[in-house]
Amino acid sequence: MAPSGDSLARLMTQEIAPLDGPVIELGPGTGVFTRALLARGVAQSDLTLIEYGPEFVPGLQRRFPEARVLQMDAAKLAHEDIFEGEPVGAVISGLPLLSMSPRKITAIIGGAFTYMRPGGSFYQFTYGPRCPVPRPILDRLGLKAVHIGHTVRNLPPAAVYRISRRKPLDLTRERSRYRAEAEAGPVHNPDEAGG
Repeated sequence: MAPSGDSLARLMTQEIAPLDGPVIELGPGTGVFTRALLARGVAQSDLTLIEYGPEFVPGLQRRFPEARVLQMDAAKLAHEDIFEGEPVGAVISGLPLLSMSPRKITAIIGGAFTYMRPGGSFYQFTYGPRCPVPRPILDRLGLKAVHIGHTVRNLPPAAVYRISRRKPLDLTRERSRYRAEAEAGPVHNPDEAGG
């Protein structure tokens, strides 16, 4: 598969404004979505880039010197204290969720929401025919997913989903709840499909 293109990057970031900072990006890779966030006016200093692949980290640090670049597994977000103070307004994910287990998806999504302010959203793209976060996981975490767009100008064509809370929650209680969810057993999802 080709790296994400400009049309997908614009679609992923179209709802994000400078006031949404700070922003977390999961799996930035070469920084295609990072550049789109900067083009939307998000300050580089408001970006935390979480990259698992050590081969990408030096390039991200060089290209985005004012951003915070952390080399870590996004599934461990709930167990780390990467933010103090103001919660984030958005999370952008370039992670291949459809190739991950339900348990890992739960840990990533739940962990991201431990840092999210009320009204914040998680943006995820997929090459599949539906939201890459299975409905049982969304239900378990009290979240909803909305399809916000599709681009055929990407190879392969991709869709973008906005994931948000069904209702505002108390952030102090939420972190311990998501940590417990991340440590729970896998979610059974008979409808899950790869891709």
